[in-house]
This record gives sequence, structure tokens and C-alpha cells, in this order.
Amino acid sequence: MKGLGLAMKKKFLVVYEVGANNLSGFLPDVPGVVSTAATLEQMRQVMREAVEFHLEALAGDGDPIPESTTTSVDFAEEDPEHGVLSCIVEWLEVGVPQYHAVA
Repeated sequence: MKGLGLAMKKKFLVVYEVGANNLSGFLPDVPGVVSTAATLEQMRQVMREAVEFHLEALAGDGDPIPESTTTSVDFAEEDPEHGVLSCIVEWLEVGVPQYHAVA
């Protein structure tokens, strides 16, 4: 049986794409986690929640937690028709669940 332990902190590189009406975001090292919000402050909060929820699900299923290995992003192949006005790239600190055996 597994139990939830205290979460340690880990930083992942996150890309926020600024559009005409909102922001969207993704983490290169955590595939499948995306989010949108109206402001950068809201974006940071909903992205943190989305990542932590995803990592909890991975750990609960016994899957490995992705490592934070990306340190830069190449925008050379960004499609200008994609609607992104600018990008914000920064580190996002999230709680990473720790599971341990429970007797």
C-alpha cells in the first residue's frame, strides 16, 4: 500500500504564450500539461495547480515523475500564424508528491 508523503519542491521551465485575449502555457518537460488564463498572475497559479495535479496522478499510478532537464526554448520554428504575440519563459516551482510504502 502507498501513502502520500510531504511534497518536495522542484522547478520546471514553463513557457507562457501571450495571445490577443489570454495566455496559454506548457512545460516542455511535462508533456500533456497545458493551461490558459486571462492574466500572467492567474496563469502562474493555474499552471502550478495543473502540474501538481498531473504529478500526483503520475505518482499515484506508480509512474515516474519527469525530470526537469530543459533549460532553454528554441522559437526558431514558431509559426507566426499561431497567434502568439510574445512568450514569457521562466521557472515554475511546484510541489512534487512523495509516496512511500505503508504497512
